[in-house]
Amino acid sequence: MIDVARVTVQAGNGGSGRVSFRRMKFMPKGGPDGGDGGDGGSVYLVGDKDMNTLQQFMGKQHYEATPGEMGGANNCHGKNGTDIEIKVPMGTVVSVVQQKEDGGEERRAICEILHHQQRVRIAQGGRGGLGNDHFKSSVNQAPDYAQPGIGGEAFSLLLELKLLANVGFVGFPNAGKSSLLASLTKARPEIANYPFTTLSPNLGVMLDETETRSLVLADIPGLIEGAGQGKGLGHEFLRHVERCSVIFMVLSLDDAVLFDDDMKTAEKVKTLIKKEIILKKELGEYHEDLLKKPCIVCVNKIDIYNAELQKAIAKKFPKALLCSAATHEGLDVVKRTLFAMV
Repeated sequence: MIDVARVTVQAGNGGSGRVSFRRMKFMPKGGPDGGDGGDGGSVYLVGDKDMNTLQQFMGKQHYEATPGEMGGANNCHGKNGTDIEIKVPMGTVVSVVQQKEDGGEERRAICEILHHQQRVRIAQGGRGGLGNDHFKSSVNQAPDYAQPGIGGEAFSLLLELKLLANVGFVGFPNAGKSSLLASLTKARPEIANYPFTTLSPNLGVMLDETETRSLVLADIPGLIEGAGQGKGLGHEFLRHVERCSVIFMVLSLDDAVLFDDDMKTAEKVKTLIKKEIILKKELGEYHEDLLKKPCIVCVNKIDIYNAELQKAIAKKFPKALLCSAATHEGLDVVKRTLFAMV
């Protein structure tokens, strides 16, 4: 999924005012009659609920509104330029990018598109210049000048999509987040028994038992230690957690730990505890507000844990939900809990 794009926008320039003098029969020396120039078109961003990616900006990266036309004789006003509207997904954060003298760049967030049909003017069209008719006076009855049009605004923009979801699944690679999403919704993300199967966020809609309520679930690609500081693609993935109302932390034991006969049950449980601590640390390092969001801890894949290990996990994680995406064990409780939290 393309969730970052760079574009340039150019509003239309204002049309110049006209220098003109009335020349009619019996009025060989008529007064000034130059019209005003038209205003340039502006550039708008518009939210679209049917879009969920910034893919469209990979093919086109420059958008330009039309300029205003020059004023005409007989005080005719020049035609205004045409505005353009650029559709973007809801959850798009728009920043102006400026190059710095040291070769770096400075980013300044200017707006967020959060609603369908939300319309935000990004670049203002230039104002048309005044014709020479405006400059006549008792001491200058034949002005031979008019105003030029004002240039339209131009910006280099960074568009960042932050998914608008009710619940965000976070966890380490191969924790079974995609499998849970597929079991709870009709989404069909790529699933395989190896790390980093999910390389971009996936969305799914979960319905309650009566099918009258729904929640949007987001499967965030697996994080690694150091993600909060940008290691790997940490910042690219954690960006999407910011919009989620509830964080659903998915934990599971790696096969190397689970099937290690020399490792005691208590040590295996400590491995899960360590994973929870690291995930919370990464969330906090990316943005401390993420730790203030409601968080549900879920231990997945319990169908392959023996009774002793399940009992030990339940003791150390008394508030955690134990479930299995493969056998659907415990998923009813997961659904009820999520609907109660949101």
